[in-house]
Amino acid sequence: MKFLLELQSEEIPARMQAAAAEQLHTRFVDALKAAGLAHGAVTADATPRRLWLIADDVATANESSAEEVKGPAASAPAQAIEGFLKKTGLTRDQLEERETPKGIVLFALLRREGRTASEILAEVIPQIIRDFAWPKSMRWGAASQSTAAPRWVRPLTGIVALLDGDEVACEAHGIASGRDTRGHRVHAPGVLTITSAATYLDQLRAAHVLASSAERRQIIATRAAELAAGAGLSLIPDDGLVAENAGLTEWPVPLLGRFDPDFLSVPREVVVLTMRTNQKYFALSGADGALAPAFFCVANLDATDGGAAITHGNQRVLSARLSDARFFWEQDLATVRAGGLEAFLPKLNDIVFHEKLGTLADKVERVAALAKWLCENDVVPADPAQAERAARLAKADLVSATVGEFPEVQGQIGRYLALAIGVEPAIADAIRDHYKPAGQGDDVPTAPVSVAVALADKLDTLICFFQADMPPTGSKDPFALRRQALGCISVVQSTGTRLSLRKLMQYFTDICRLSISDAGWQPKLLDFFADRLKVQQREAGVRHDLIDAVFALGSEDDLVRLLARVRALQAFVETEDGTNLLAGYKRAANILKAAEKDGIGEPASGERKGAEALLAAALATALPTAKQAVADERFTDAMAALASLRGPVDAFFTDVMVNDPDLGIRARRLALLARFRDAVHGVADFAKIEG
Repeated sequence: MKFLLELQSEEIPARMQAAAAEQLHTRFVDALKAAGLAHGAVTADATPRRLWLIADDVATANESSAEEVKGPAASAPAQAIEGFLKKTGLTRDQLEERETPKGIVLFALLRREGRTASEILAEVIPQIIRDFAWPKSMRWGAASQSTAAPRWVRPLTGIVALLDGDEVACEAHGIASGRDTRGHRVHAPGVLTITSAATYLDQLRAAHVLASSAERRQIIATRAAELAAGAGLSLIPDDGLVAENAGLTEWPVPLLGRFDPDFLSVPREVVVLTMRTNQKYFALSGADGALAPAFFCVANLDATDGGAAITHGNQRVLSARLSDARFFWEQDLATVRAGGLEAFLPKLNDIVFHEKLGTLADKVERVAALAKWLCENDVVPADPAQAERAARLAKADLVSATVGEFPEVQGQIGRYLALAIGVEPAIADAIRDHYKPAGQGDDVPTAPVSVAVALADKLDTLICFFQADMPPTGSKDPFALRRQALGCISVVQSTGTRLSLRKLMQYFTDICRLSISDAGWQPKLLDFFADRLKVQQREAGVRHDLIDAVFALGSEDDLVRLLARVRALQAFVETEDGTNLLAGYKRAANILKAAEKDGIGEPASGERKGAEALLAAALATALPTAKQAVADERFTDAMAALASLRGPVDAFFTDVMVNDPDLGIRARRLALLARFRDAVHGVADFAKIEG
């Protein structure tokens, strides 16, 4: 049998529809599983005015079942036995007494007769509706005066529940189920009576409702591309906007509109944002890739005039929006032409960055000084003066009229304004790029001045919040410090920037120490970077324990060197030599740990022989070789030097008794193991390596 459930309401916000359909699917499948009712494939989806679900091959009934439940002892207090009877719904004489090692215990045998699919569905549908969770919901009608009133994303208006062609009678939120629904608001405004679950989708289509969100998305994308090509233009891809328009329409009809080319004097990002955010329009580009004075809107009906009136109305609305955007842009242009981007800077004194960290103007001063320091100390190969000026101007556009209206274009507007008054392109690009990368998949700045400002901005935020003892806790990260750290790591990796975190922290300690500084902030920040690095490298297949092993040395805080070292280490420990050497190290470390508790004593003099002499000779060669290779950043060669120890270490543990009765010989052999441990620690702390 095929089952249909449709939950009608007033318009569901487009952003909530996909998650709601998934939730409906999950709740339905879980409910039927709990009830023991078998079924086949389940499809759930949404339109602006309905959530719907179709389940194939629903069984006619569930099977009978029997369950044995253990209760209290027969001698238990009457109150305990009464509670068990209430739980099982049985009487005392229906319980069975059994002899157990703990005495006579009561058991209940619960038999459940099989129920029809209609009975089960009538029970689970109201529960699904009552328990449904929306990001935001509302009460409605007379009952809305009570907080206990029914809640739904928008007023719930109808329930269709059909098992094949038969109604499943149930009620939720004061609404009884039936078979009546609604077609398109304009094309089919009357009541639509659904014949059966099998005819549902076709009946909706005949009533100008496309129930499938995937089909609506496909129509919007395909038809818009066809209209664009016919006009010699290209649709600027925007999957999110396609999905949003599919969530706003039940019968999508893309229409091509135009706007005054004079509006193209406004920065491209502002024009696109105005169309996308305010109007849900698609932007178009010409053959040269430049923004075209045209757009697509998506109507929700087939207009008799081919959509001419709808297009005209949308053109008028967009013209008004773009006029506002042009006003803000021209106002900002006039400001910078009169006094440069510096004209905006005094207003930054009125914006609090954080109550413990001062104003945005204070942050700008710190970032400018840090950007200059990064260049002067050869961390970033950029002109210190350019980096300092770019940092001073990077936040200027935050108080511009355009960014005030369109916060999403911060940085981009600063670049446009800078170029408009002849600021060097490197500085203008740094103004735009210093926020990057803003998230996973975002571009990473690579131009030297941009790198200096981007790093300085992110590092200042991280260090100041850690100095002020406000690191992220658990799942809470109100200042997006995890994102800032990942951004720093991405910039450093992409550009090969050699940055010592300890030198950087020392700079802040000496120059930018906060009066409220937490004395232990430096190790906390290093641990934080290590954790973020492990998260970021997990997708690249880098083992987290190896990152810990290198970080634990305490001397490696240059992320580029550290990752090169980790990769060489991973390649080594996954070889046979690496695996065996790790086992030898852990054996040596355990012996030394036990011996050092009691004191090793004074090593005896005398000639080493056999495997002991062999290991001493191997260490004499391997230790300086590995040390020099690490210093030269030849980490693979350092691992090869360690690999040469594998044979001598194996032979030592096979042929030599470390805990010799002669305490002097014992101390000499323990000292040899300590040299081996120290040689390994020159590359990584093998104690941190799993396995």
